[in-house]
Amino acid sequence: MPGLHDATRGRILFGGDYNPEQWPEATWHEDVRLMKEAGVNSVTVGVFSWARLEPRPGAREFDWLDRLMDLMHANGIGVVLATPTSSPPPWMGRLHPETLPRDEDGRTEWWGSRQHFSHSSAVYRRYAAAITEDLAARYGSHPALTMWHINNEYCTFDYGDEAAATFRRWLQDKYGTIEALNEAWGTAFWSQGYDSWHEVLPPRHAHYMKNPTQILDFKRYTCDMLLECYRAERDIVRRRTPNIPVTSNFMPMWVGQDAWKWAAEEDVVSVDIYPDPRDPFGAQNGALIQDMTRSQAAGGPWMLMEQAAGPVNWRGVNHPKPRGLNRLWSLQAVARGADAVCYFQWRQSRQGAEKFHSGMVSHAGERGRTFQEVKQLGAELALVGGAVAGTRLTSDIAILHDWNSWWAGAHDGRLSSEVDHPEVVRAWHRALWEAHLTTAFAHPEHDLSAYRLVVAPQLYLLTDAAIDNLLAYVRGGGTLVCGFLSGVADEDDRVRPGGMDARLRDLFGIRTLHEWWPLDAGETAECDGFRGTLWSEEIEAAGDGVAEAVYKGGELDGLPAVLRKGAAWYLSTLPEPGALRTLLAGIAEDAGVRPPLDGLPAGVEAVRRGELLFLLHHGGDRVAVSVPGRHRDLLTGAEVADAVELDRYSVVVLEPAP
Repeated sequence: MPGLHDATRGRILFGGDYNPEQWPEATWHEDVRLMKEAGVNSVTVGVFSWARLEPRPGAREFDWLDRLMDLMHANGIGVVLATPTSSPPPWMGRLHPETLPRDEDGRTEWWGSRQHFSHSSAVYRRYAAAITEDLAARYGSHPALTMWHINNEYCTFDYGDEAAATFRRWLQDKYGTIEALNEAWGTAFWSQGYDSWHEVLPPRHAHYMKNPTQILDFKRYTCDMLLECYRAERDIVRRRTPNIPVTSNFMPMWVGQDAWKWAAEEDVVSVDIYPDPRDPFGAQNGALIQDMTRSQAAGGPWMLMEQAAGPVNWRGVNHPKPRGLNRLWSLQAVARGADAVCYFQWRQSRQGAEKFHSGMVSHAGERGRTFQEVKQLGAELALVGGAVAGTRLTSDIAILHDWNSWWAGAHDGRLSSEVDHPEVVRAWHRALWEAHLTTAFAHPEHDLSAYRLVVAPQLYLLTDAAIDNLLAYVRGGGTLVCGFLSGVADEDDRVRPGGMDARLRDLFGIRTLHEWWPLDAGETAECDGFRGTLWSEEIEAAGDGVAEAVYKGGELDGLPAVLRKGAAWYLSTLPEPGALRTLLAGIAEDAGVRPPLDGLPAGVEAVRRGELLFLLHHGGDRVAVSVPGRHRDLLTGAEVADAVELDRYSVVVLEPAP
């Protein structure tokens, strides 16, 4: 199958979403001039152009897009052509109200925004296939075409009648009989037993808490329905253009989309990343999403489809990026495997809901700071691209993450609303990132044998296959560190006997898990040498379990907070950040994993990609970094011997000196 290399051709793609339909054609030529000045070599076109392409049912107005495609090709700019199906025209909702989604209260989501389509609507799917077919037929052989972009940020839930019908069919395919569904959903509780498939509904608004397994299956179903929509359009363009790669953009750790399943269906894995410039952990959050996206791309290059050159417009207060931060975070993505650095969008809109969302060309125009920084970045990506494009980076550490576990653990009836799955994952990734250790992500059923250390921040739901996989990994010589509230439920969200799977209790040296003791907001649990946060557990160790740290005082006094049996570790609390960092760094070192450089200052990120060493300074003070040997900075051409000075938001990209 084609991949990102077919679009990049040995360089880094640089550009962003381009919406020429918002501007008079005279502006297009001005745009091209500025694109060439900035080093832009790729634009994504057509994402929200359905009403322009099909202003009424069956009409086709492609002339403007013909001229745009020709203009891009004439100026050496490749086009990632989008199917416009994320935002249907108003006429579709007016003529076919069944294409509009409904929320769990039964309210219709009307046109006037975007993503207003029912994924299960046969009418919507028919129109989406037709416009995709015509786009592929018209532009499949156009020399500007480098990639297909299907839809945009798939995220629509639908609780309407047509969704109810397809949900029932999905459940019948999964369970076969209504009796099997009743068993899986535990419908003996609260008199929920179903006698007929016609009685089964999506988890609509209810008087009190809903059936958690019904919700879990509805999330699985929604993920699959959206994936069906993607596959249908992907297969159309693939038939016409088998050598052109296909993608659709993920949102960072979005709860509704099992990205492991989706990534397997894409030629190019792409993501949108928008860290808050005021977030002190913005760089780490970006690194997490980059590591996860690279892992979904099987360790190969991936595409940063969207980021902001300046402020966004959906936060309570939308801050611009300080000087240098856009460059720093863009090169961080390249360091962690991106072969495409793109933005939403090229030119900042003058009208519409996102007119205050930044563009590569801001309202200040070409003399504005934003565009001047974009120009600098484009020039530097051209310098780095030949050396880095297509290369990979490897990690000896994997963080386990599973959407099904996240979905199941987020039910309203859980023991603590203070425990937020993404925040727990971020805390563990942050501990490793601050210890200067590069991580990959993996699904708990993946082959883990290539990793020296595997950490599982929280895996509330684990299948039997996943548990067997973890046991085999440790038996094979790997080191496993697992966080609290893991292995509690099976794939139907049925609590396993003993509150944790017996195989896992034996693996970690746990005789009995007596009680879970969640902590209040701000409450901590005193332990040997640190404080635990969020959670604690009343655990009795087995004879072969070694308590590496115990609780001090209170109900759990003397009981294990950190338990180890051989190379398997269990943390029954979340240690405060410094303690978690020290603990995981020590376990990593014992497993033979070390940072790429010794003595790295706080705030300096060091990543090796291929033969290159990226040093990125996220802090504010000037620091010196020891770099043994002789190197050359690709960005400046300067020779570097033994040490390098880094200012605030600075980056050096070092290659070994000849």
